[in-house]
Amino acid sequence: MEDLIKCHGKLEIENLAIRIVKRLEWLGTFAEDPEGGITRLLYSKQWTDTQEALKSWMETEGLKVQFDEVGNLSGVLKGQNQGETVLTGSHIDTVKNGGLYDGQYGIVAGILAIIFLKEQYGMPKRNLEVVSLAEEEGSRFPYCFWGSKNIVGSAIKKDVENLVDSKGVPFAKAMSEAGFAFREEKKAPRQDLKIFVEVHVEQGNVLENENKSVGVVKGIVGQRRFTIEVTGEANHAGTTPMNYRKDAAFAASHMIHETLNLAKQYGEPLVATVGRIDISPNVSNVVPGKAVFTLDLRHIDKHAIVHFTEAFTEKIKNISREHEVEATIEKWLDTDPVPMDPKIVEIIENHCMEKNLSYKVMHSGAGHDAQIFAPFIPTAMLFVPSHKGISHNPGEYTEPDDLAEGVKALIGTLYELAYK
Repeated sequence: MEDLIKCHGKLEIENLAIRIVKRLEWLGTFAEDPEGGITRLLYSKQWTDTQEALKSWMETEGLKVQFDEVGNLSGVLKGQNQGETVLTGSHIDTVKNGGLYDGQYGIVAGILAIIFLKEQYGMPKRNLEVVSLAEEEGSRFPYCFWGSKNIVGSAIKKDVENLVDSKGVPFAKAMSEAGFAFREEKKAPRQDLKIFVEVHVEQGNVLENENKSVGVVKGIVGQRRFTIEVTGEANHAGTTPMNYRKDAAFAASHMIHETLNLAKQYGEPLVATVGRIDISPNVSNVVPGKAVFTLDLRHIDKHAIVHFTEAFTEKIKNISREHEVEATIEKWLDTDPVPMDPKIVEIIENHCMEKNLSYKVMHSGAGHDAQIFAPFIPTAMLFVPSHKGISHNPGEYTEPDDLAEGVKALIGTLYELAYK
């Protein structure tokens, strides 16, 4: 590991940081948005141009490069045992007016890590592969994780074939025009994939606040999302006494207050968010007859999610009776927490300790492609800090030295997994 240790010297850190930033900026040029940031939606010209640019770069570096049926792009460093592959990478698509770091940093990190390992150690025992996943965000079509779900074989054609984007373009047409097609569902998923390691920006502010450069992710939170509809009685704002009202807005605000207070009482890592509120008829001189709000609930423990759901549901029922309104609760998203593989987490943590990397073992409060791979193969994640926690925004930023620390952690991890 002598050469790997040299890579951790000050000069090499600076050079690596510069290389990463230049590559991120270069990739961003293929998807610059006149309204700000970068917009690279699935199967768009910007998406295709970026994938082709990545293909050329990986080919120049001597990797074996290919697209799969749906547009996932892979670069492979062949190993002695070609029946086993250690996979890294992330998604190449963005939200509209996104930043330079979400998704594409994990791809750049993977390519640079494999290049370094190839140059220093030659052929690995197992294949090393970096993937630029076709899609994760769901920004163009209302479907997330299209890229990773196709790799593990869980994508279903009927779930997307009738989808259209905001301009009315069908999913299948967009895919065909980009040069790709549906994967044959009867075809077995790849059997050579043995491990997946994803590097990503945190998209939160925990690492920055705690002055850590690397996050070792132990699990991805489960999520439940609800829409709560409160129905009261619209009435005249001047002639209806307070005690006679069935004010849906008043009831909804009481429900929101009690639910969020309950979340604070539960404490970390539970988080609850009311992100949207709609009032009807939404005029200044009418007592609202209807209020609709959303609730986003996340925790690393499924039992805690279930228990909190029962608790806030009971509160809403009681508040409804108190205000003489009706409330319906619709659960429209329910995903379980996803643990990362403890053996790989231990490998990453040991490497960080050995190389004196500033790290924190933590959970991910956002969803990632790693949660799609984890039920099928041993999976792990690494984070680097996000300035002020900003993400999905042109203001996304990670310090270059932190970007380099993330790549160093990945290099050491891939060395342990593919060369030993």
